[in-house]
Amino acid sequence: MSSAFEKTPEKCVSAAFKEEKKLEDAIKRLLDRGVPKDNISIVGRNFQSEARITGFLTKKDVILDGMTTGAIYGSLFGSLLSLVTGVGVLFVPFLGAVVAAGPLGAALLGATSGALYGALGAGLGSVLMSLGMPQDKAAIYQTRLQAGEFLLVVEVPADKSGEIFLMLQAAGGEEVAITDMQIPRQPEGELTSKEQISPEMRADLSDEAQSTFVETYNQTLGKSKDKTNALIKAWERIRHLFDRDETGTYSNRKGN
Repeated sequence: MSSAFEKTPEKCVSAAFKEEKKLEDAIKRLLDRGVPKDNISIVGRNFQSEARITGFLTKKDVILDGMTTGAIYGSLFGSLLSLVTGVGVLFVPFLGAVVAAGPLGAALLGATSGALYGALGAGLGSVLMSLGMPQDKAAIYQTRLQAGEFLLVVEVPADKSGEIFLMLQAAGGEEVAITDMQIPRQPEGELTSKEQISPEMRADLSDEAQSTFVETYNQTLGKSKDKTNALIKAWERIRHLFDRDETGTYSNRKGN
């Protein structure tokens, strides 16, 4: 049976949660109401397994430049993160090591260059604003995350946003808001041209690097049918073959 939440999301409903248990309960309520797990994003740093997460701290950039399914990560990160998709760890200025999951986590982890990653350098609040969240709410959520709380963002059709707003309030969410925030998605299927690379990524790739990105993405997707894995492998290939120039663009072939 199809869910009323499966049509194209038009609004984001967001909330801060002080306790991981209440956040987990809210996610379960969302899933029970038919909200697809691919429409649910969470960000936080004080999950139960924080001690294990610090094991990934290898550089002051994106810490774990890749993701896997919540089911695999569930045993490591606990039951809450097994409920959602695309779990990864990254380093965010002013916050430190952060666990991000769902489409927002995928966007943050995939945006290893370009406008979105540039915004990340100023903190998570700047990223949220670049995606369309009002400045006041973005600032509040960043402050809450700094204090050890959790951010939940749910993408829903506009006519369901009020219902989800009330549900998150009832579940213990604070600073609940309905916004026009749009979380970028990875492309569907193979890339047929360089223009299909998202603009914030393409901006930091030379013409040659764009061609390499497309070729690697399509080759990986053809083998695994996994868009996330294809995106990761494409970026790995770029970093293996190219260095950044003085403008930050991947354009200088290594070894030349």
